[in-house]
Amino acid sequence: MTNLKTLLLGGLIAIGFAADGTEAHAAETQILTVAGGCFWCVEADFEQVKGVSEVVSGYTGGTTTNPTYGDVTGGNTGHYEAVQIMYDPDQVTRPQLLHMFLRSVDPTDAGGQFCDRGDSYRTAIFADGTAAQEATQAIEQAQSELGQEIVTPILPEQTFYEAEDYHQDYYKSDETKFTRFGIKTYAESYKLYRDACKRDARVRQLWGDAAPFAQK
Repeated sequence: MTNLKTLLLGGLIAIGFAADGTEAHAAETQILTVAGGCFWCVEADFEQVKGVSEVVSGYTGGTTTNPTYGDVTGGNTGHYEAVQIMYDPDQVTRPQLLHMFLRSVDPTDAGGQFCDRGDSYRTAIFADGTAAQEATQAIEQAQSELGQEIVTPILPEQTFYEAEDYHQDYYKSDETKFTRFGIKTYAESYKLYRDACKRDARVRQLWGDAAPFAQK
């Protein structure tokens, strides 16, 4: 009987440890919303990051309900091209993502990003509460490091509208259509656009080796 009780107790302890371990590794997915110019580029950058499960392109910050790409790029909606970064905080933290974000854009440019001009292409961080405090700290650190004024604002979180299906994972899509570069896959068109827009060249000029995504 004593041996049976010992075995039962050992089994309960093992189950308890297993349950604790499951809870410890089941961190809830969190979301960071940022605007960094062309959302294809921001999505492509952050889907490389370990701990990021998905990046969704969309529109936020404005007043128009259910805007289209044409609405947003045409102006007068108040919306930014933005992304929602879904991440596991056990693998990558919000401060780390904010650090990478600020060094993947030109946060000194108030008129757009790189070759894309206009309000919808401006940079922004959408955050409230603790997230806004962390964003403030990230901007202060980046400004000190860069030695230039950072104009990227921290704005309250608002409704996020997912962009049209063809914008999602545009950078790796093998769908073929007539693009501004001729008949190309979206992936081919994306690479040509990113190179022509000189996004990586400007980021390297600003941040040097601190730039996490700019390709050489």
